[in-house]
Amino acid sequence: MRAVPRGVLALALFLSFAAARAATSGDVLAHGVRDGAAPAWAIAVASPPGWTRDCCTYARAIGVDAVLYQGEWTGKPARVMVLNVWPRKLATLADELAADRKQYLQRDEAGKATGIRIHNPHMPCQGVMYEGSDRIDDVVVFCDPGTASGIRLSWSMSFAAADTTQRALLDAFMRVATDARYQRYVAPPAAKKP
Repeated sequence: MRAVPRGVLALALFLSFAAARAATSGDVLAHGVRDGAAPAWAIAVASPPGWTRDCCTYARAIGVDAVLYQGEWTGKPARVMVLNVWPRKLATLADELAADRKQYLQRDEAGKATGIRIHNPHMPCQGVMYEGSDRIDDVVVFCDPGTASGIRLSWSMSFAAADTTQRALLDAFMRVATDARYQRYVAPPAAKKP
């Protein structure tokens, strides 16, 4: 095997770092301010092709941190990926999932809940697929960015049980849930007044 010249190796490393940075720049979907001991936070993720990102118009109007949707915004929850972030209160991620499952099954006693495996390399996540007796299914993924973050977050999406695009919707949803990253948020410097 031939040795690679140091300059070529350094250039290759620089270009790969620059490409990785370019791929993640602009990926911050939503951010929040410092809350007590919890630092300001940001959740970054690339949008699936064809999905629109919103943190500040439609998301605020429905009381969530961010949404990803396809086509025109309808205001209906079907086929919309929803990001919620809240201060951590329950002891574990499993407790968050158990509380959500209990609440769902109390509202829909004939509903079904099935755990789903999530492998997010950036933080632990656990998920559940709900099959409602109303023929509306929901997928929810809870993630824990760690004690120092002071937060927990969830991704969720609803769709009709008979939706012919369900597989594609779930694939896009799982890419978002497994690729999402927590970051400490640093506000950009304020523009100087002339």
